[in-house]
Amino acid sequence: MTNHDKVYNLIVDKSLILFNTQGIHKTSIQDIMSETGLPKGSIYRRFKDKNDIVLAAYEKAGLIIWSHINNSVENKATTLEKILAISEIYLDAVHNPPIEGGCPLLNTAVESDSTFPELKTMTSKAFNNMTMFVEALLNEGIESGEFTNELEPHSMASHLLASMEGAIMASRLSLSNEHIKNNLDFTKRLLLSYSV
Repeated sequence: MTNHDKVYNLIVDKSLILFNTQGIHKTSIQDIMSETGLPKGSIYRRFKDKNDIVLAAYEKAGLIIWSHINNSVENKATTLEKILAISEIYLDAVHNPPIEGGCPLLNTAVESDSTFPELKTMTSKAFNNMTMFVEALLNEGIESGEFTNELEPHSMASHLLASMEGAIMASRLSLSNEHIKNNLDFTKRLLLSYSV
């Protein structure tokens, strides 16, 4: 790894935490300079502007979350186990989320709306990819005979992810993981209702 790579990664890693904890709009280049210990020139030699840093940081967040997802489903035998394992990534959303500050998809979706079209596109793509992943798991569950054909994979995947994101938001807002645990319980009961 070259010095350029190390400095680039330092900027991305520190900025990711800043953006995810205090928000994109409230994070300034000065904040990034303070957090990294780098002068402005070192940052602008690698990124054209703050939006460029935001996009790189969000891409890194996606890699981190996908790593957690892949690790969580790796040794699970059933679709139900895999989906519950994905939900458990944020079991302690209040004190120990995979990335400090909570779910970057949720945080970014709120901030990106129409003010940052590139980020909105990136966030939308991430949600769609996650939906397709869960939908594929559900299709596997139907094909293997774990679930009945009455389960509609796309609608269920959309519902499960929207519920999970809502539970993360409610838990972080109330400073109680109760919402995550309730969602996990309801997810399990809902999916079991389609069991063969």
